Amino acid sequence: MKTDALFCGYSYHTQPFYSHHKSGYPSYLIRLQTEGACEAIVRGNRRKLEKGDLLLIKPGDHYELMVDSLLPDKAILSGDYHLICEGKWIEYWWKRSNKPDVARIDADERLLSLWRHLIIELRRPSKEEFNELSDYLLRSLCILLERSLKESSLSAHRPYAVTRMLRFIEEHALSSFKVEEAAAHAGLSVSRAVHLFKESTGKTIMEYAMEIRLAAAEERMKYTTMTLEQIAEECGFGTYPYFHRVFSKMHGRAPGVYRRMEYGGMGSVKS
Repeated sequence: MKTDALFCGYSYHTQPFYSHHKSGYPSYLIRLQTEGACEAIVRGNRRKLEKGDLLLIKPGDHYELMVDSLLPDKAILSGDYHLICEGKWIEYWWKRSNKPDVARIDADERLLSLWRHLIIELRRPSKEEFNELSDYLLRSLCILLERSLKESSLSAHRPYAVTRMLRFIEEHALSSFKVEEAAAHAGLSVSRAVHLFKESTGKTIMEYAMEIRLAAAEERMKYTTMTLEQIAEECGFGTYPYFHRVFSKMHGRAPGVYRRMEYGGMGSVKS
């Protein structure tokens, strides 16, 4: 199935701007507000768009975009990433799950980096453009946005701050981080962050980090010949004795014994 990126870019407005497609938008539009605010009318409904708001327009939708000062004496500021696309795969992706007109998502650096990569790739002269790479980047961006939408839906049943902490932990679990850093990422005090995370997930911040570290360690035990000391260091445990203690408590067997029994004894034979 084909994808076709008609335009992909970033816009930054400090002056009034107005765009309209009252007779229906001709393609699929995916727009993510990253700075400031603006307003949009989609199928007759006026919506204020702020940082993190994802706008999804399909062919035929009535669509208007207004960038102006939303309050008297306030400077105009609006920044967004946008993608205009079409193709059979895009149609399939759009229909396979619920696509709201507007949804608030966590626009983290992984998402924005992928969007920027697609922008750069599409700017290449046609003779230098690698169409297959552009196609996969476009699909990857759509799938990542779809996951963000699902996570946003789940966040309706848990505080957004908890989702922010989950993403922070997932990104930093294999390195050394402090609870204070996860709390600051979510804009919370340590005590509030600890209580809210435990209440929402049923586990502590460090218990969640430990789950990720153990899963990463098992992957390396299975697929690499790294020594157990190397695995302990690379997966955020710091020292092998600590890794041994945590792993043994979780699995009832020492890492070396587990590796020999499950994966045939790759790497270090240490127990």
